[in-house]
Amino acid sequence: MIRIARFHRWLWPIAALCLWPVATFGGDRVVAYVPNWIDLSSFAETIDYAKITHLNVAFENPLNDRGELSFNPKDEALLARARANNVPVLVSLGGGSASEDPKARARFAMLLADGKRASFVAGLADYVLRHGFAGLDVDLEGPAIDAHYGTFIADLAAALKLKGKLLTAALSQGYGGDKVPDAAFAHFDFVNVMAYDATGPWNPKKPGQHSSLEFARETVSYWLARGLPMQKVVLGVPFYGWGFGAAFRKDDYAYSAIVVAHPGAEKVDQAGETIWYNGLPTIRAKAAYVKEHGLGGVMIWSLDQDAKGTAALLPAIHDVLHGR
Repeated sequence: MIRIARFHRWLWPIAALCLWPVATFGGDRVVAYVPNWIDLSSFAETIDYAKITHLNVAFENPLNDRGELSFNPKDEALLARARANNVPVLVSLGGGSASEDPKARARFAMLLADGKRASFVAGLADYVLRHGFAGLDVDLEGPAIDAHYGTFIADLAAALKLKGKLLTAALSQGYGGDKVPDAAFAHFDFVNVMAYDATGPWNPKKPGQHSSLEFARETVSYWLARGLPMQKVVLGVPFYGWGFGAAFRKDDYAYSAIVVAHPGAEKVDQAGETIWYNGLPTIRAKAAYVKEHGLGGVMIWSLDQDAKGTAALLPAIHDVLHGR
């Protein structure tokens, strides 16, 4: 997850709030991240809610050293539409860009430390309740995962459970995952395993697939060996690709744009000169792997990058998980 949303100050009236029911899902979880820097009012109308079990709004983050969290007014449209379709929405905290930004990272470090943590945790729990989210997703990555992470997660879980809210995380094996204490796993309702970005524009001399099926298996095996319960492992799949060679650029390529620019690209995993991504066969194979091994489901980064029609990836995931 590579971007951070702009900060906004906005509050819902207390009278408009309602609690999300905390539903229990098994291996058919489909957790879709939706960035709130897009036009969520329009996008929320296009989502096939019947094929999704959870939506994560990315991202909201501390505005100041008191830990007051931003709220993007665009989130409201998604919350309203999802609620009407009985799909819980979580707010995601952090993101790759926030974790890499020195100022944002220093703020997180201060807020997670002993002197500020209790106040920050209480504020986060109140924020989730006040805005009608179903829970909180912690997407702290790399250098943002420090020695206080485990205690922060334990305290946050206790505060959210009292309010009947979910706590999840997005974790990467290679980017900070080794600093996450095993004890934290018990506090998460499930973990979105980021099994992508094995390579990318930060490593231009290593072209190739950034999210192969083999890489997904290796990543899942790592977390299982650490003690993360199988039913809590939600396998992350990319709806984007990275370019190398003539196609090199620092930004990703949305899957939707790839299949438009390269007819038939949905049938393979590379296009042009050269963009690497996950086409339909690999996405289906990953969903089948999740189902066959009893994992907790599939996570998508990010839903707005999916294609339309027969090239769409979300229906393929849904069909495999439901035996179609």
